[in-house]
Amino acid sequence: MGWTSLWAAGRVVKGYVLDNEGTPLPGAYVHDEGSHTAVTDADGYFELSVPEEVRLLKADYVGFKALTHAMERPDDVQVLVMTPNTELEEVVVRAGGLGTVKSRIEVLNTESVTSQALTRAACCNLSESFVTNPSVDVAYSNAVTGAKQIQLLGLAGTYVQMLTENFPNLRGAAAAYGLDYIPGPWMQSIQVSKGAASVRNGYESVTGQIDVEYKKPKVADPLLVNLFASSAGRYEGNAVGAVELNDRLSTALFLNYYNETMAHDRNGDTFLDMPQMQSLSVMNRWHYQTPRFVSQWGVKALLDRRTSGQTEHTLGSNAGFAPYTIRNNANRMEAFAKNGFILNPDRNESVALIVSGSYHDQQSDYATKAYHVREANLYASLLYESEFGNRHKLAAGLNYNWDQYDQQGNVVDRYLPQARRVGEHVAGAYAEYTWTPVKNFTWMLGLRADYSTLHRRGFVTPRTHLKYSPATWLDLRASLGKGYRSAFVLPEHSYLLASNRTWHIADDLRQEEAWNYGLSTAFHIPIRGEELAVNAEWFYTDFQNQVVVDMDRDAHAIYFHNLEGQSTSSVFQVDATYPLFRGFTLLGAFRWMDVKSTYAGKLMRKPLTSRYKALATASYETPLKKWQFDLTVQVNGGGRMPTPDAERPLWSETFPAYAQLSAQVTRRFRRWSIYAGGENLTNYRQPNPIVSAADPYGPDFDATLVWGPTMGFKLYAGVRYNIPKI
Repeated sequence: MGWTSLWAAGRVVKGYVLDNEGTPLPGAYVHDEGSHTAVTDADGYFELSVPEEVRLLKADYVGFKALTHAMERPDDVQVLVMTPNTELEEVVVRAGGLGTVKSRIEVLNTESVTSQALTRAACCNLSESFVTNPSVDVAYSNAVTGAKQIQLLGLAGTYVQMLTENFPNLRGAAAAYGLDYIPGPWMQSIQVSKGAASVRNGYESVTGQIDVEYKKPKVADPLLVNLFASSAGRYEGNAVGAVELNDRLSTALFLNYYNETMAHDRNGDTFLDMPQMQSLSVMNRWHYQTPRFVSQWGVKALLDRRTSGQTEHTLGSNAGFAPYTIRNNANRMEAFAKNGFILNPDRNESVALIVSGSYHDQQSDYATKAYHVREANLYASLLYESEFGNRHKLAAGLNYNWDQYDQQGNVVDRYLPQARRVGEHVAGAYAEYTWTPVKNFTWMLGLRADYSTLHRRGFVTPRTHLKYSPATWLDLRASLGKGYRSAFVLPEHSYLLASNRTWHIADDLRQEEAWNYGLSTAFHIPIRGEELAVNAEWFYTDFQNQVVVDMDRDAHAIYFHNLEGQSTSSVFQVDATYPLFRGFTLLGAFRWMDVKSTYAGKLMRKPLTSRYKALATASYETPLKKWQFDLTVQVNGGGRMPTPDAERPLWSETFPAYAQLSAQVTRRFRRWSIYAGGENLTNYRQPNPIVSAADPYGPDFDATLVWGPTMGFKLYAGVRYNIPKI
């Protein structure tokens, strides 16, 4: 939800819209008798700004009877229960069976991964939240450290703008392991926006935005506890507690601890298949609200310890050296404050200020190579929003972002002797206008201008989005926009130190710059009293400049340089969702990717990137909701490997397709639920993911050529306990 929906009225009414079985109804319209309207999110939750005198709410939802709800106590959380238009013995209109909701209201191509979806698999953290999602891939960056990166539209996660509650986060040095820093039970939902995103949050989105929403103190359950254990030796505990101190002030405390210290070497190459890890994180957030003012603030602290590498000595260049050991230790602090004030309730006019900061201290040792980075970030955003009638909306604001990296170690001495401390200040302004001339057509036009002290240049970011619904069952969208980012090579690619390749970093790395084009169609076809949802989309990314990570020029080196030629990504995806019968929902998806870049003067497909992905996921919930069964199958297509040494090739030129299977069963009680499942049940593992594992100090050693899972099957079980909010 935007700032306007939170603040722009004399009073904010909050609540949930549910069906008569208690299932949330996402996308329901909630309104008063005037012009104030809200749309429920993926959990059926809404916040509606209304005048003080309003005592009646109305709700509309496709397939359900219109509802008029009398608020006996307007300050309470309202629960609106809707009934289907037609009651049959064996047919009940339901919503959100898979927990992933594609917005039919937003002009942007947006989907929400709800809290329901986050419990359908072993969602220990953000990196495991997309197992059942057809749009987002998460893959290991190398075979030894556990570093992961997101892929969206066929490109690496550095081109995805990562947000937490609408401010940038997990940047730079935190990107390598940051996906593990957000525990699954802490999250309320995840919003994925593909293609050119809104200009409000900055210029860095090239392929899209991923925004994580934590549980809110005002509406979260008073207590949630989650305990988890796996056959891989991972033990994890989470607790979230929320307290309403009074009508205006509430707070929540989040705790997480896990350890995974069991040693695994299933392929017998003397290297651990997964690092031995321990992590502790805590967060405290507050919420304060009056009729015209809302304030949220919080702090988070994290300690993360990882050890990997050899379990024993081998021959070769190991003589005279200790076993090849890798250590990555991180200490991280975050803080944020969000404040909003209503200027004019009649025009939904509001102003807000967001301030966030983080400090990340990471010490990495790759055997004899040392790299220590301290990263500081400060972000501030001043936002203004207003409506001019029912057809015109304006959002404008100012943004400021500061990044600074202090780097030490013999890796820095060797590759960046003149750039131990590097930083960037970027200040900018934006305006975004939304025009709705008729009910079924919306046009959003955004423009921002920024100045970077690192590149000593100003730059302009235009973005536009169109949405047209010629029929109630069809939505058409188009988008066009530009994205920029500054590359900080060592902080962002330190995981590539898990090899003995020689690094070559160009001195004149320019700002990355790309255009993104997108087209999508969404069909909502009624069949036998249910809805078949079919989505088809195409996105094309064209780089004007890119900092190319070139591993093809030399099998024993990595070159970082500006793009010399073309670099494009063309991605087509189609997916369909349908509830085959009561309680059973099936999703099928297929994505084709053509990602190319110029390496050593030759246009080639991007290495270590699958050509396609197919996914099928099924979910069945018994009528009384006591049992739930989830099954996901995904097939990842083959692709190209970096060019091997022509005279002495140590790996193949391509890698094959492979399939993975995951499953989970959940048994629910009144306040308890018990779940058990398995990951990678096909037990597929990439053969020999480490090149020259027997000689880790030799010139051929490389643990970065990862295209598939390095661990085999994993079984797990857990228990959840929660005290629901009354």
